[in-house]
Amino acid sequence: MVFIAKTSTPTEWKAVIVAISTLVDEACFEATPDGITFRAMDPSHVALIDLTWPNSAFEKYNCDKEFRFAVRVDDFAKLIKRADSKDSVEINAMDSEALILKLSNGYKREFKIHLIESSYGPTPLPKLSFNTRIIMNEGVFEKILNDISIIADHVTLETSEKGIVFSGKSDKGTAQITLEKGSKDILELEVKEESKATYSIDYLLNITKALSSISETLQCEYSSKMPLRLEFKLTEYGGRIHFYLAPRVEG
Repeated sequence: MVFIAKTSTPTEWKAVIVAISTLVDEACFEATPDGITFRAMDPSHVALIDLTWPNSAFEKYNCDKEFRFAVRVDDFAKLIKRADSKDSVEINAMDSEALILKLSNGYKREFKIHLIESSYGPTPLPKLSFNTRIIMNEGVFEKILNDISIIADHVTLETSEKGIVFSGKSDKGTAQITLEKGSKDILELEVKEESKATYSIDYLLNITKALSSISETLQCEYSSKMPLRLEFKLTEYGGRIHFYLAPRVEG
């Protein structure tokens, strides 16, 4: 078996691992000749991450047959965090027992991490059709969530042809932020049907903070009282992370 995946910087790996760590303690990646994929749901079945990382997005990639490798996210994250910003990151394996992690930019380091037996089974993707699609600046989305989190634990998204309204309410009071269609922060807005749904701010903030280093924009899709899907581009050469979040069910 031959498996080698090399990136010119650690940025993507750091973002991927931090994003995954917001949901699970163990990560089972699938490597094929086409690239690397990962999919998992958090224990409460509220959120799901779906990663597609094609071979074209790597500086060097070689996988001669399908290979699954499972790691403890915390252990893997500690190793990746040792990489400096200009380090290349190479991950390789010759068997199913361990991964070799090489960091190099003149100062060469090599780590070996033992693989684990993953307890996670296959995670199906939800079959959804979305009535609203928004492409916006990632920074403003994170700022909106932070603003509303001062008042509430949940954010309500309400979209029409005119734009999108973010709001939150609690015993403390209310918060509302409006982005109009055509504003500098909304790059695209498609509304097949007016939509309204409420989601956990904590989940959204955790994932946007994790992926802010790799994606200046994000695509947000949802329908009334249905799960939301965020899309972050992993690299300019391909790859993306989809994050699904179930809506809050009103009692």
